[in-house]
Amino acid sequence: MRRSAVAALAVVSSASLLLAGCSKADDGSGEDGAKGNAKANAATTGVVNVSDKTGGTVTYAMADAPESFDPGNTYYAFLYNFSRLYARPLTTFKPAPGEKGNELVPDLAESMGVPSDGGKTWTYKLRKGVKYDDGTPVTAKDVKYAVERSNFARDVLSNGPNYFQTLLDGGDKYKGPYKDKSDKGLASIQTPDDHTIVFKLNQPFADFDYLVSAPQTAPVPKAKDKGAQYTSSVVSSGSYKFETYQEGKQVVLTRNEHWDAKTDPLRKQYPDKIVLNMKVNQATIDKDLMAGEIIADLKGAGVDAQTQAQVMAKEDLKANTDNAYGGRLVYTAINTKVKPFDNVECRKAVQYAIDKVSVQTSMGGPIRGEIASTIMPNDLPGYQKFDLYTTEGNKGDAAKAKQHLKACGQEKISTFISARSERQSEVDAATAVVASLKKVGIDAKIKQYPGSKYFTDYAGVPSFTKKENIGLMMMQWGSDWPTGYGYLKQILHGKAISQSGNTNLSELDDPAINKLFDQAIANTDKAARDAAYAEIDKKAMEQAVIVPLTYFKVLHYRSPYGTNMTASSAWSGQYDYLNIGTTKK
Repeated sequence: MRRSAVAALAVVSSASLLLAGCSKADDGSGEDGAKGNAKANAATTGVVNVSDKTGGTVTYAMADAPESFDPGNTYYAFLYNFSRLYARPLTTFKPAPGEKGNELVPDLAESMGVPSDGGKTWTYKLRKGVKYDDGTPVTAKDVKYAVERSNFARDVLSNGPNYFQTLLDGGDKYKGPYKDKSDKGLASIQTPDDHTIVFKLNQPFADFDYLVSAPQTAPVPKAKDKGAQYTSSVVSSGSYKFETYQEGKQVVLTRNEHWDAKTDPLRKQYPDKIVLNMKVNQATIDKDLMAGEIIADLKGAGVDAQTQAQVMAKEDLKANTDNAYGGRLVYTAINTKVKPFDNVECRKAVQYAIDKVSVQTSMGGPIRGEIASTIMPNDLPGYQKFDLYTTEGNKGDAAKAKQHLKACGQEKISTFISARSERQSEVDAATAVVASLKKVGIDAKIKQYPGSKYFTDYAGVPSFTKKENIGLMMMQWGSDWPTGYGYLKQILHGKAISQSGNTNLSELDDPAINKLFDQAIANTDKAARDAAYAEIDKKAMEQAVIVPLTYFKVLHYRSPYGTNMTASSAWSGQYDYLNIGTTKK
């Protein structure tokens, strides 16, 4: 839902991290920040306005408000990104442009995890000297408690993923720290001393270093926890702390005076203050960006259609844009449990029928996404290019579609296609899909549902989709972490199918694919894992359960006053928020 690359990397200096991939030609530096020489897309290949200038206020805005700022109670990429300012997970992603940002590095941990017992046990050593904003030391027990509260108290903290609950030995029986009368916690998370934490799993899991990059591993002192209300009084382990919190309106972060650069090779304390304004109209956000009043739209969803047209029409404005890949796929899922799409020939008819160029155009053109042919996005490590359903110019092939309909025993099909009502681009894409299908005899009518309940009540409820004859579902997916497993598992593994909140919308439950997943995640050979995920991609496409439409791209307007601006694949193409500063007085 969220949101790869190379594990077990040595920690490098913060200067080299900051400058990774940056050349003199694209640094755009300048004393006032508005006279830089950066060009369009400079932040997708380098770091723009490289600077160690301190002071000032970095201001963000967003059109709505997150459910929670609690690092253990969120599942949004933008908050995973932003939360690192006040919450240090065991590992995180290197601040670097594009795919270079997928590189995993230690954060609260001294180094990457040490696996043993065939990958079923993972041990981490915490950095010494790390303190909370109240001056008390961070301990391994605080990390243990953070994982327990975020994964095992689902009745209190339900917004985050639950990988630890399913992977930790005995996790299926543990009721969480709020109900734990023994006060010992889960036995499979051990803390032999204040700086050592050991995770014992019920199966080998080669991606564990990626899993602990989630903010769920950021330490939480038990004595300061307030359950669901912790969001209003988060204790900081990062370089910034909460000064004020106004729910749904504004949060203000200021420097954590107990943060020590000697314990943190990644962070700097460039701005004096960081402000996030919430529930701001999107048009206002774009206007404020262009005026230099804010540094970035925190959600990183890009400018609206009107602003896009404006900035692309003028070279001086276009120079301040970054068109970044977001590690996501926009697609149509084909429901294998709704007739006649239980027949692969009918699914192949849909594959050939759709004019992908018309879909791309409906969503804003190539700026909003490149035509896709695989399930894995093209900026994900391990991606392999192929196209099993080639059509001339990606505009569909009605003749081939009708051939497959005939092989399916059908001439005409009546079905429904779902889309999220408040996502106009998704509704527009569904409309384009409907027009393509109509040309080959497939009559699909659109059913719109609210995004907040799309998975819990509608498209993600198999009994509902079957009852309502929803054979097709619009979808966009990004990886939980940038590996083939982190991307594909939740949409293609049979065990991912659930009766509510389902994300395997095709309801694919193929034993061969499930086996490939299970074997791959236990394999310590990265190259072998990548090969397995590419094979899974092809096998799923052979079964035609997903129609890849576009590899998602986002168009950002880059504030000329922002320093150290770089758009990272690890954060769905958002700017990396860790060390952004400002030149504005």
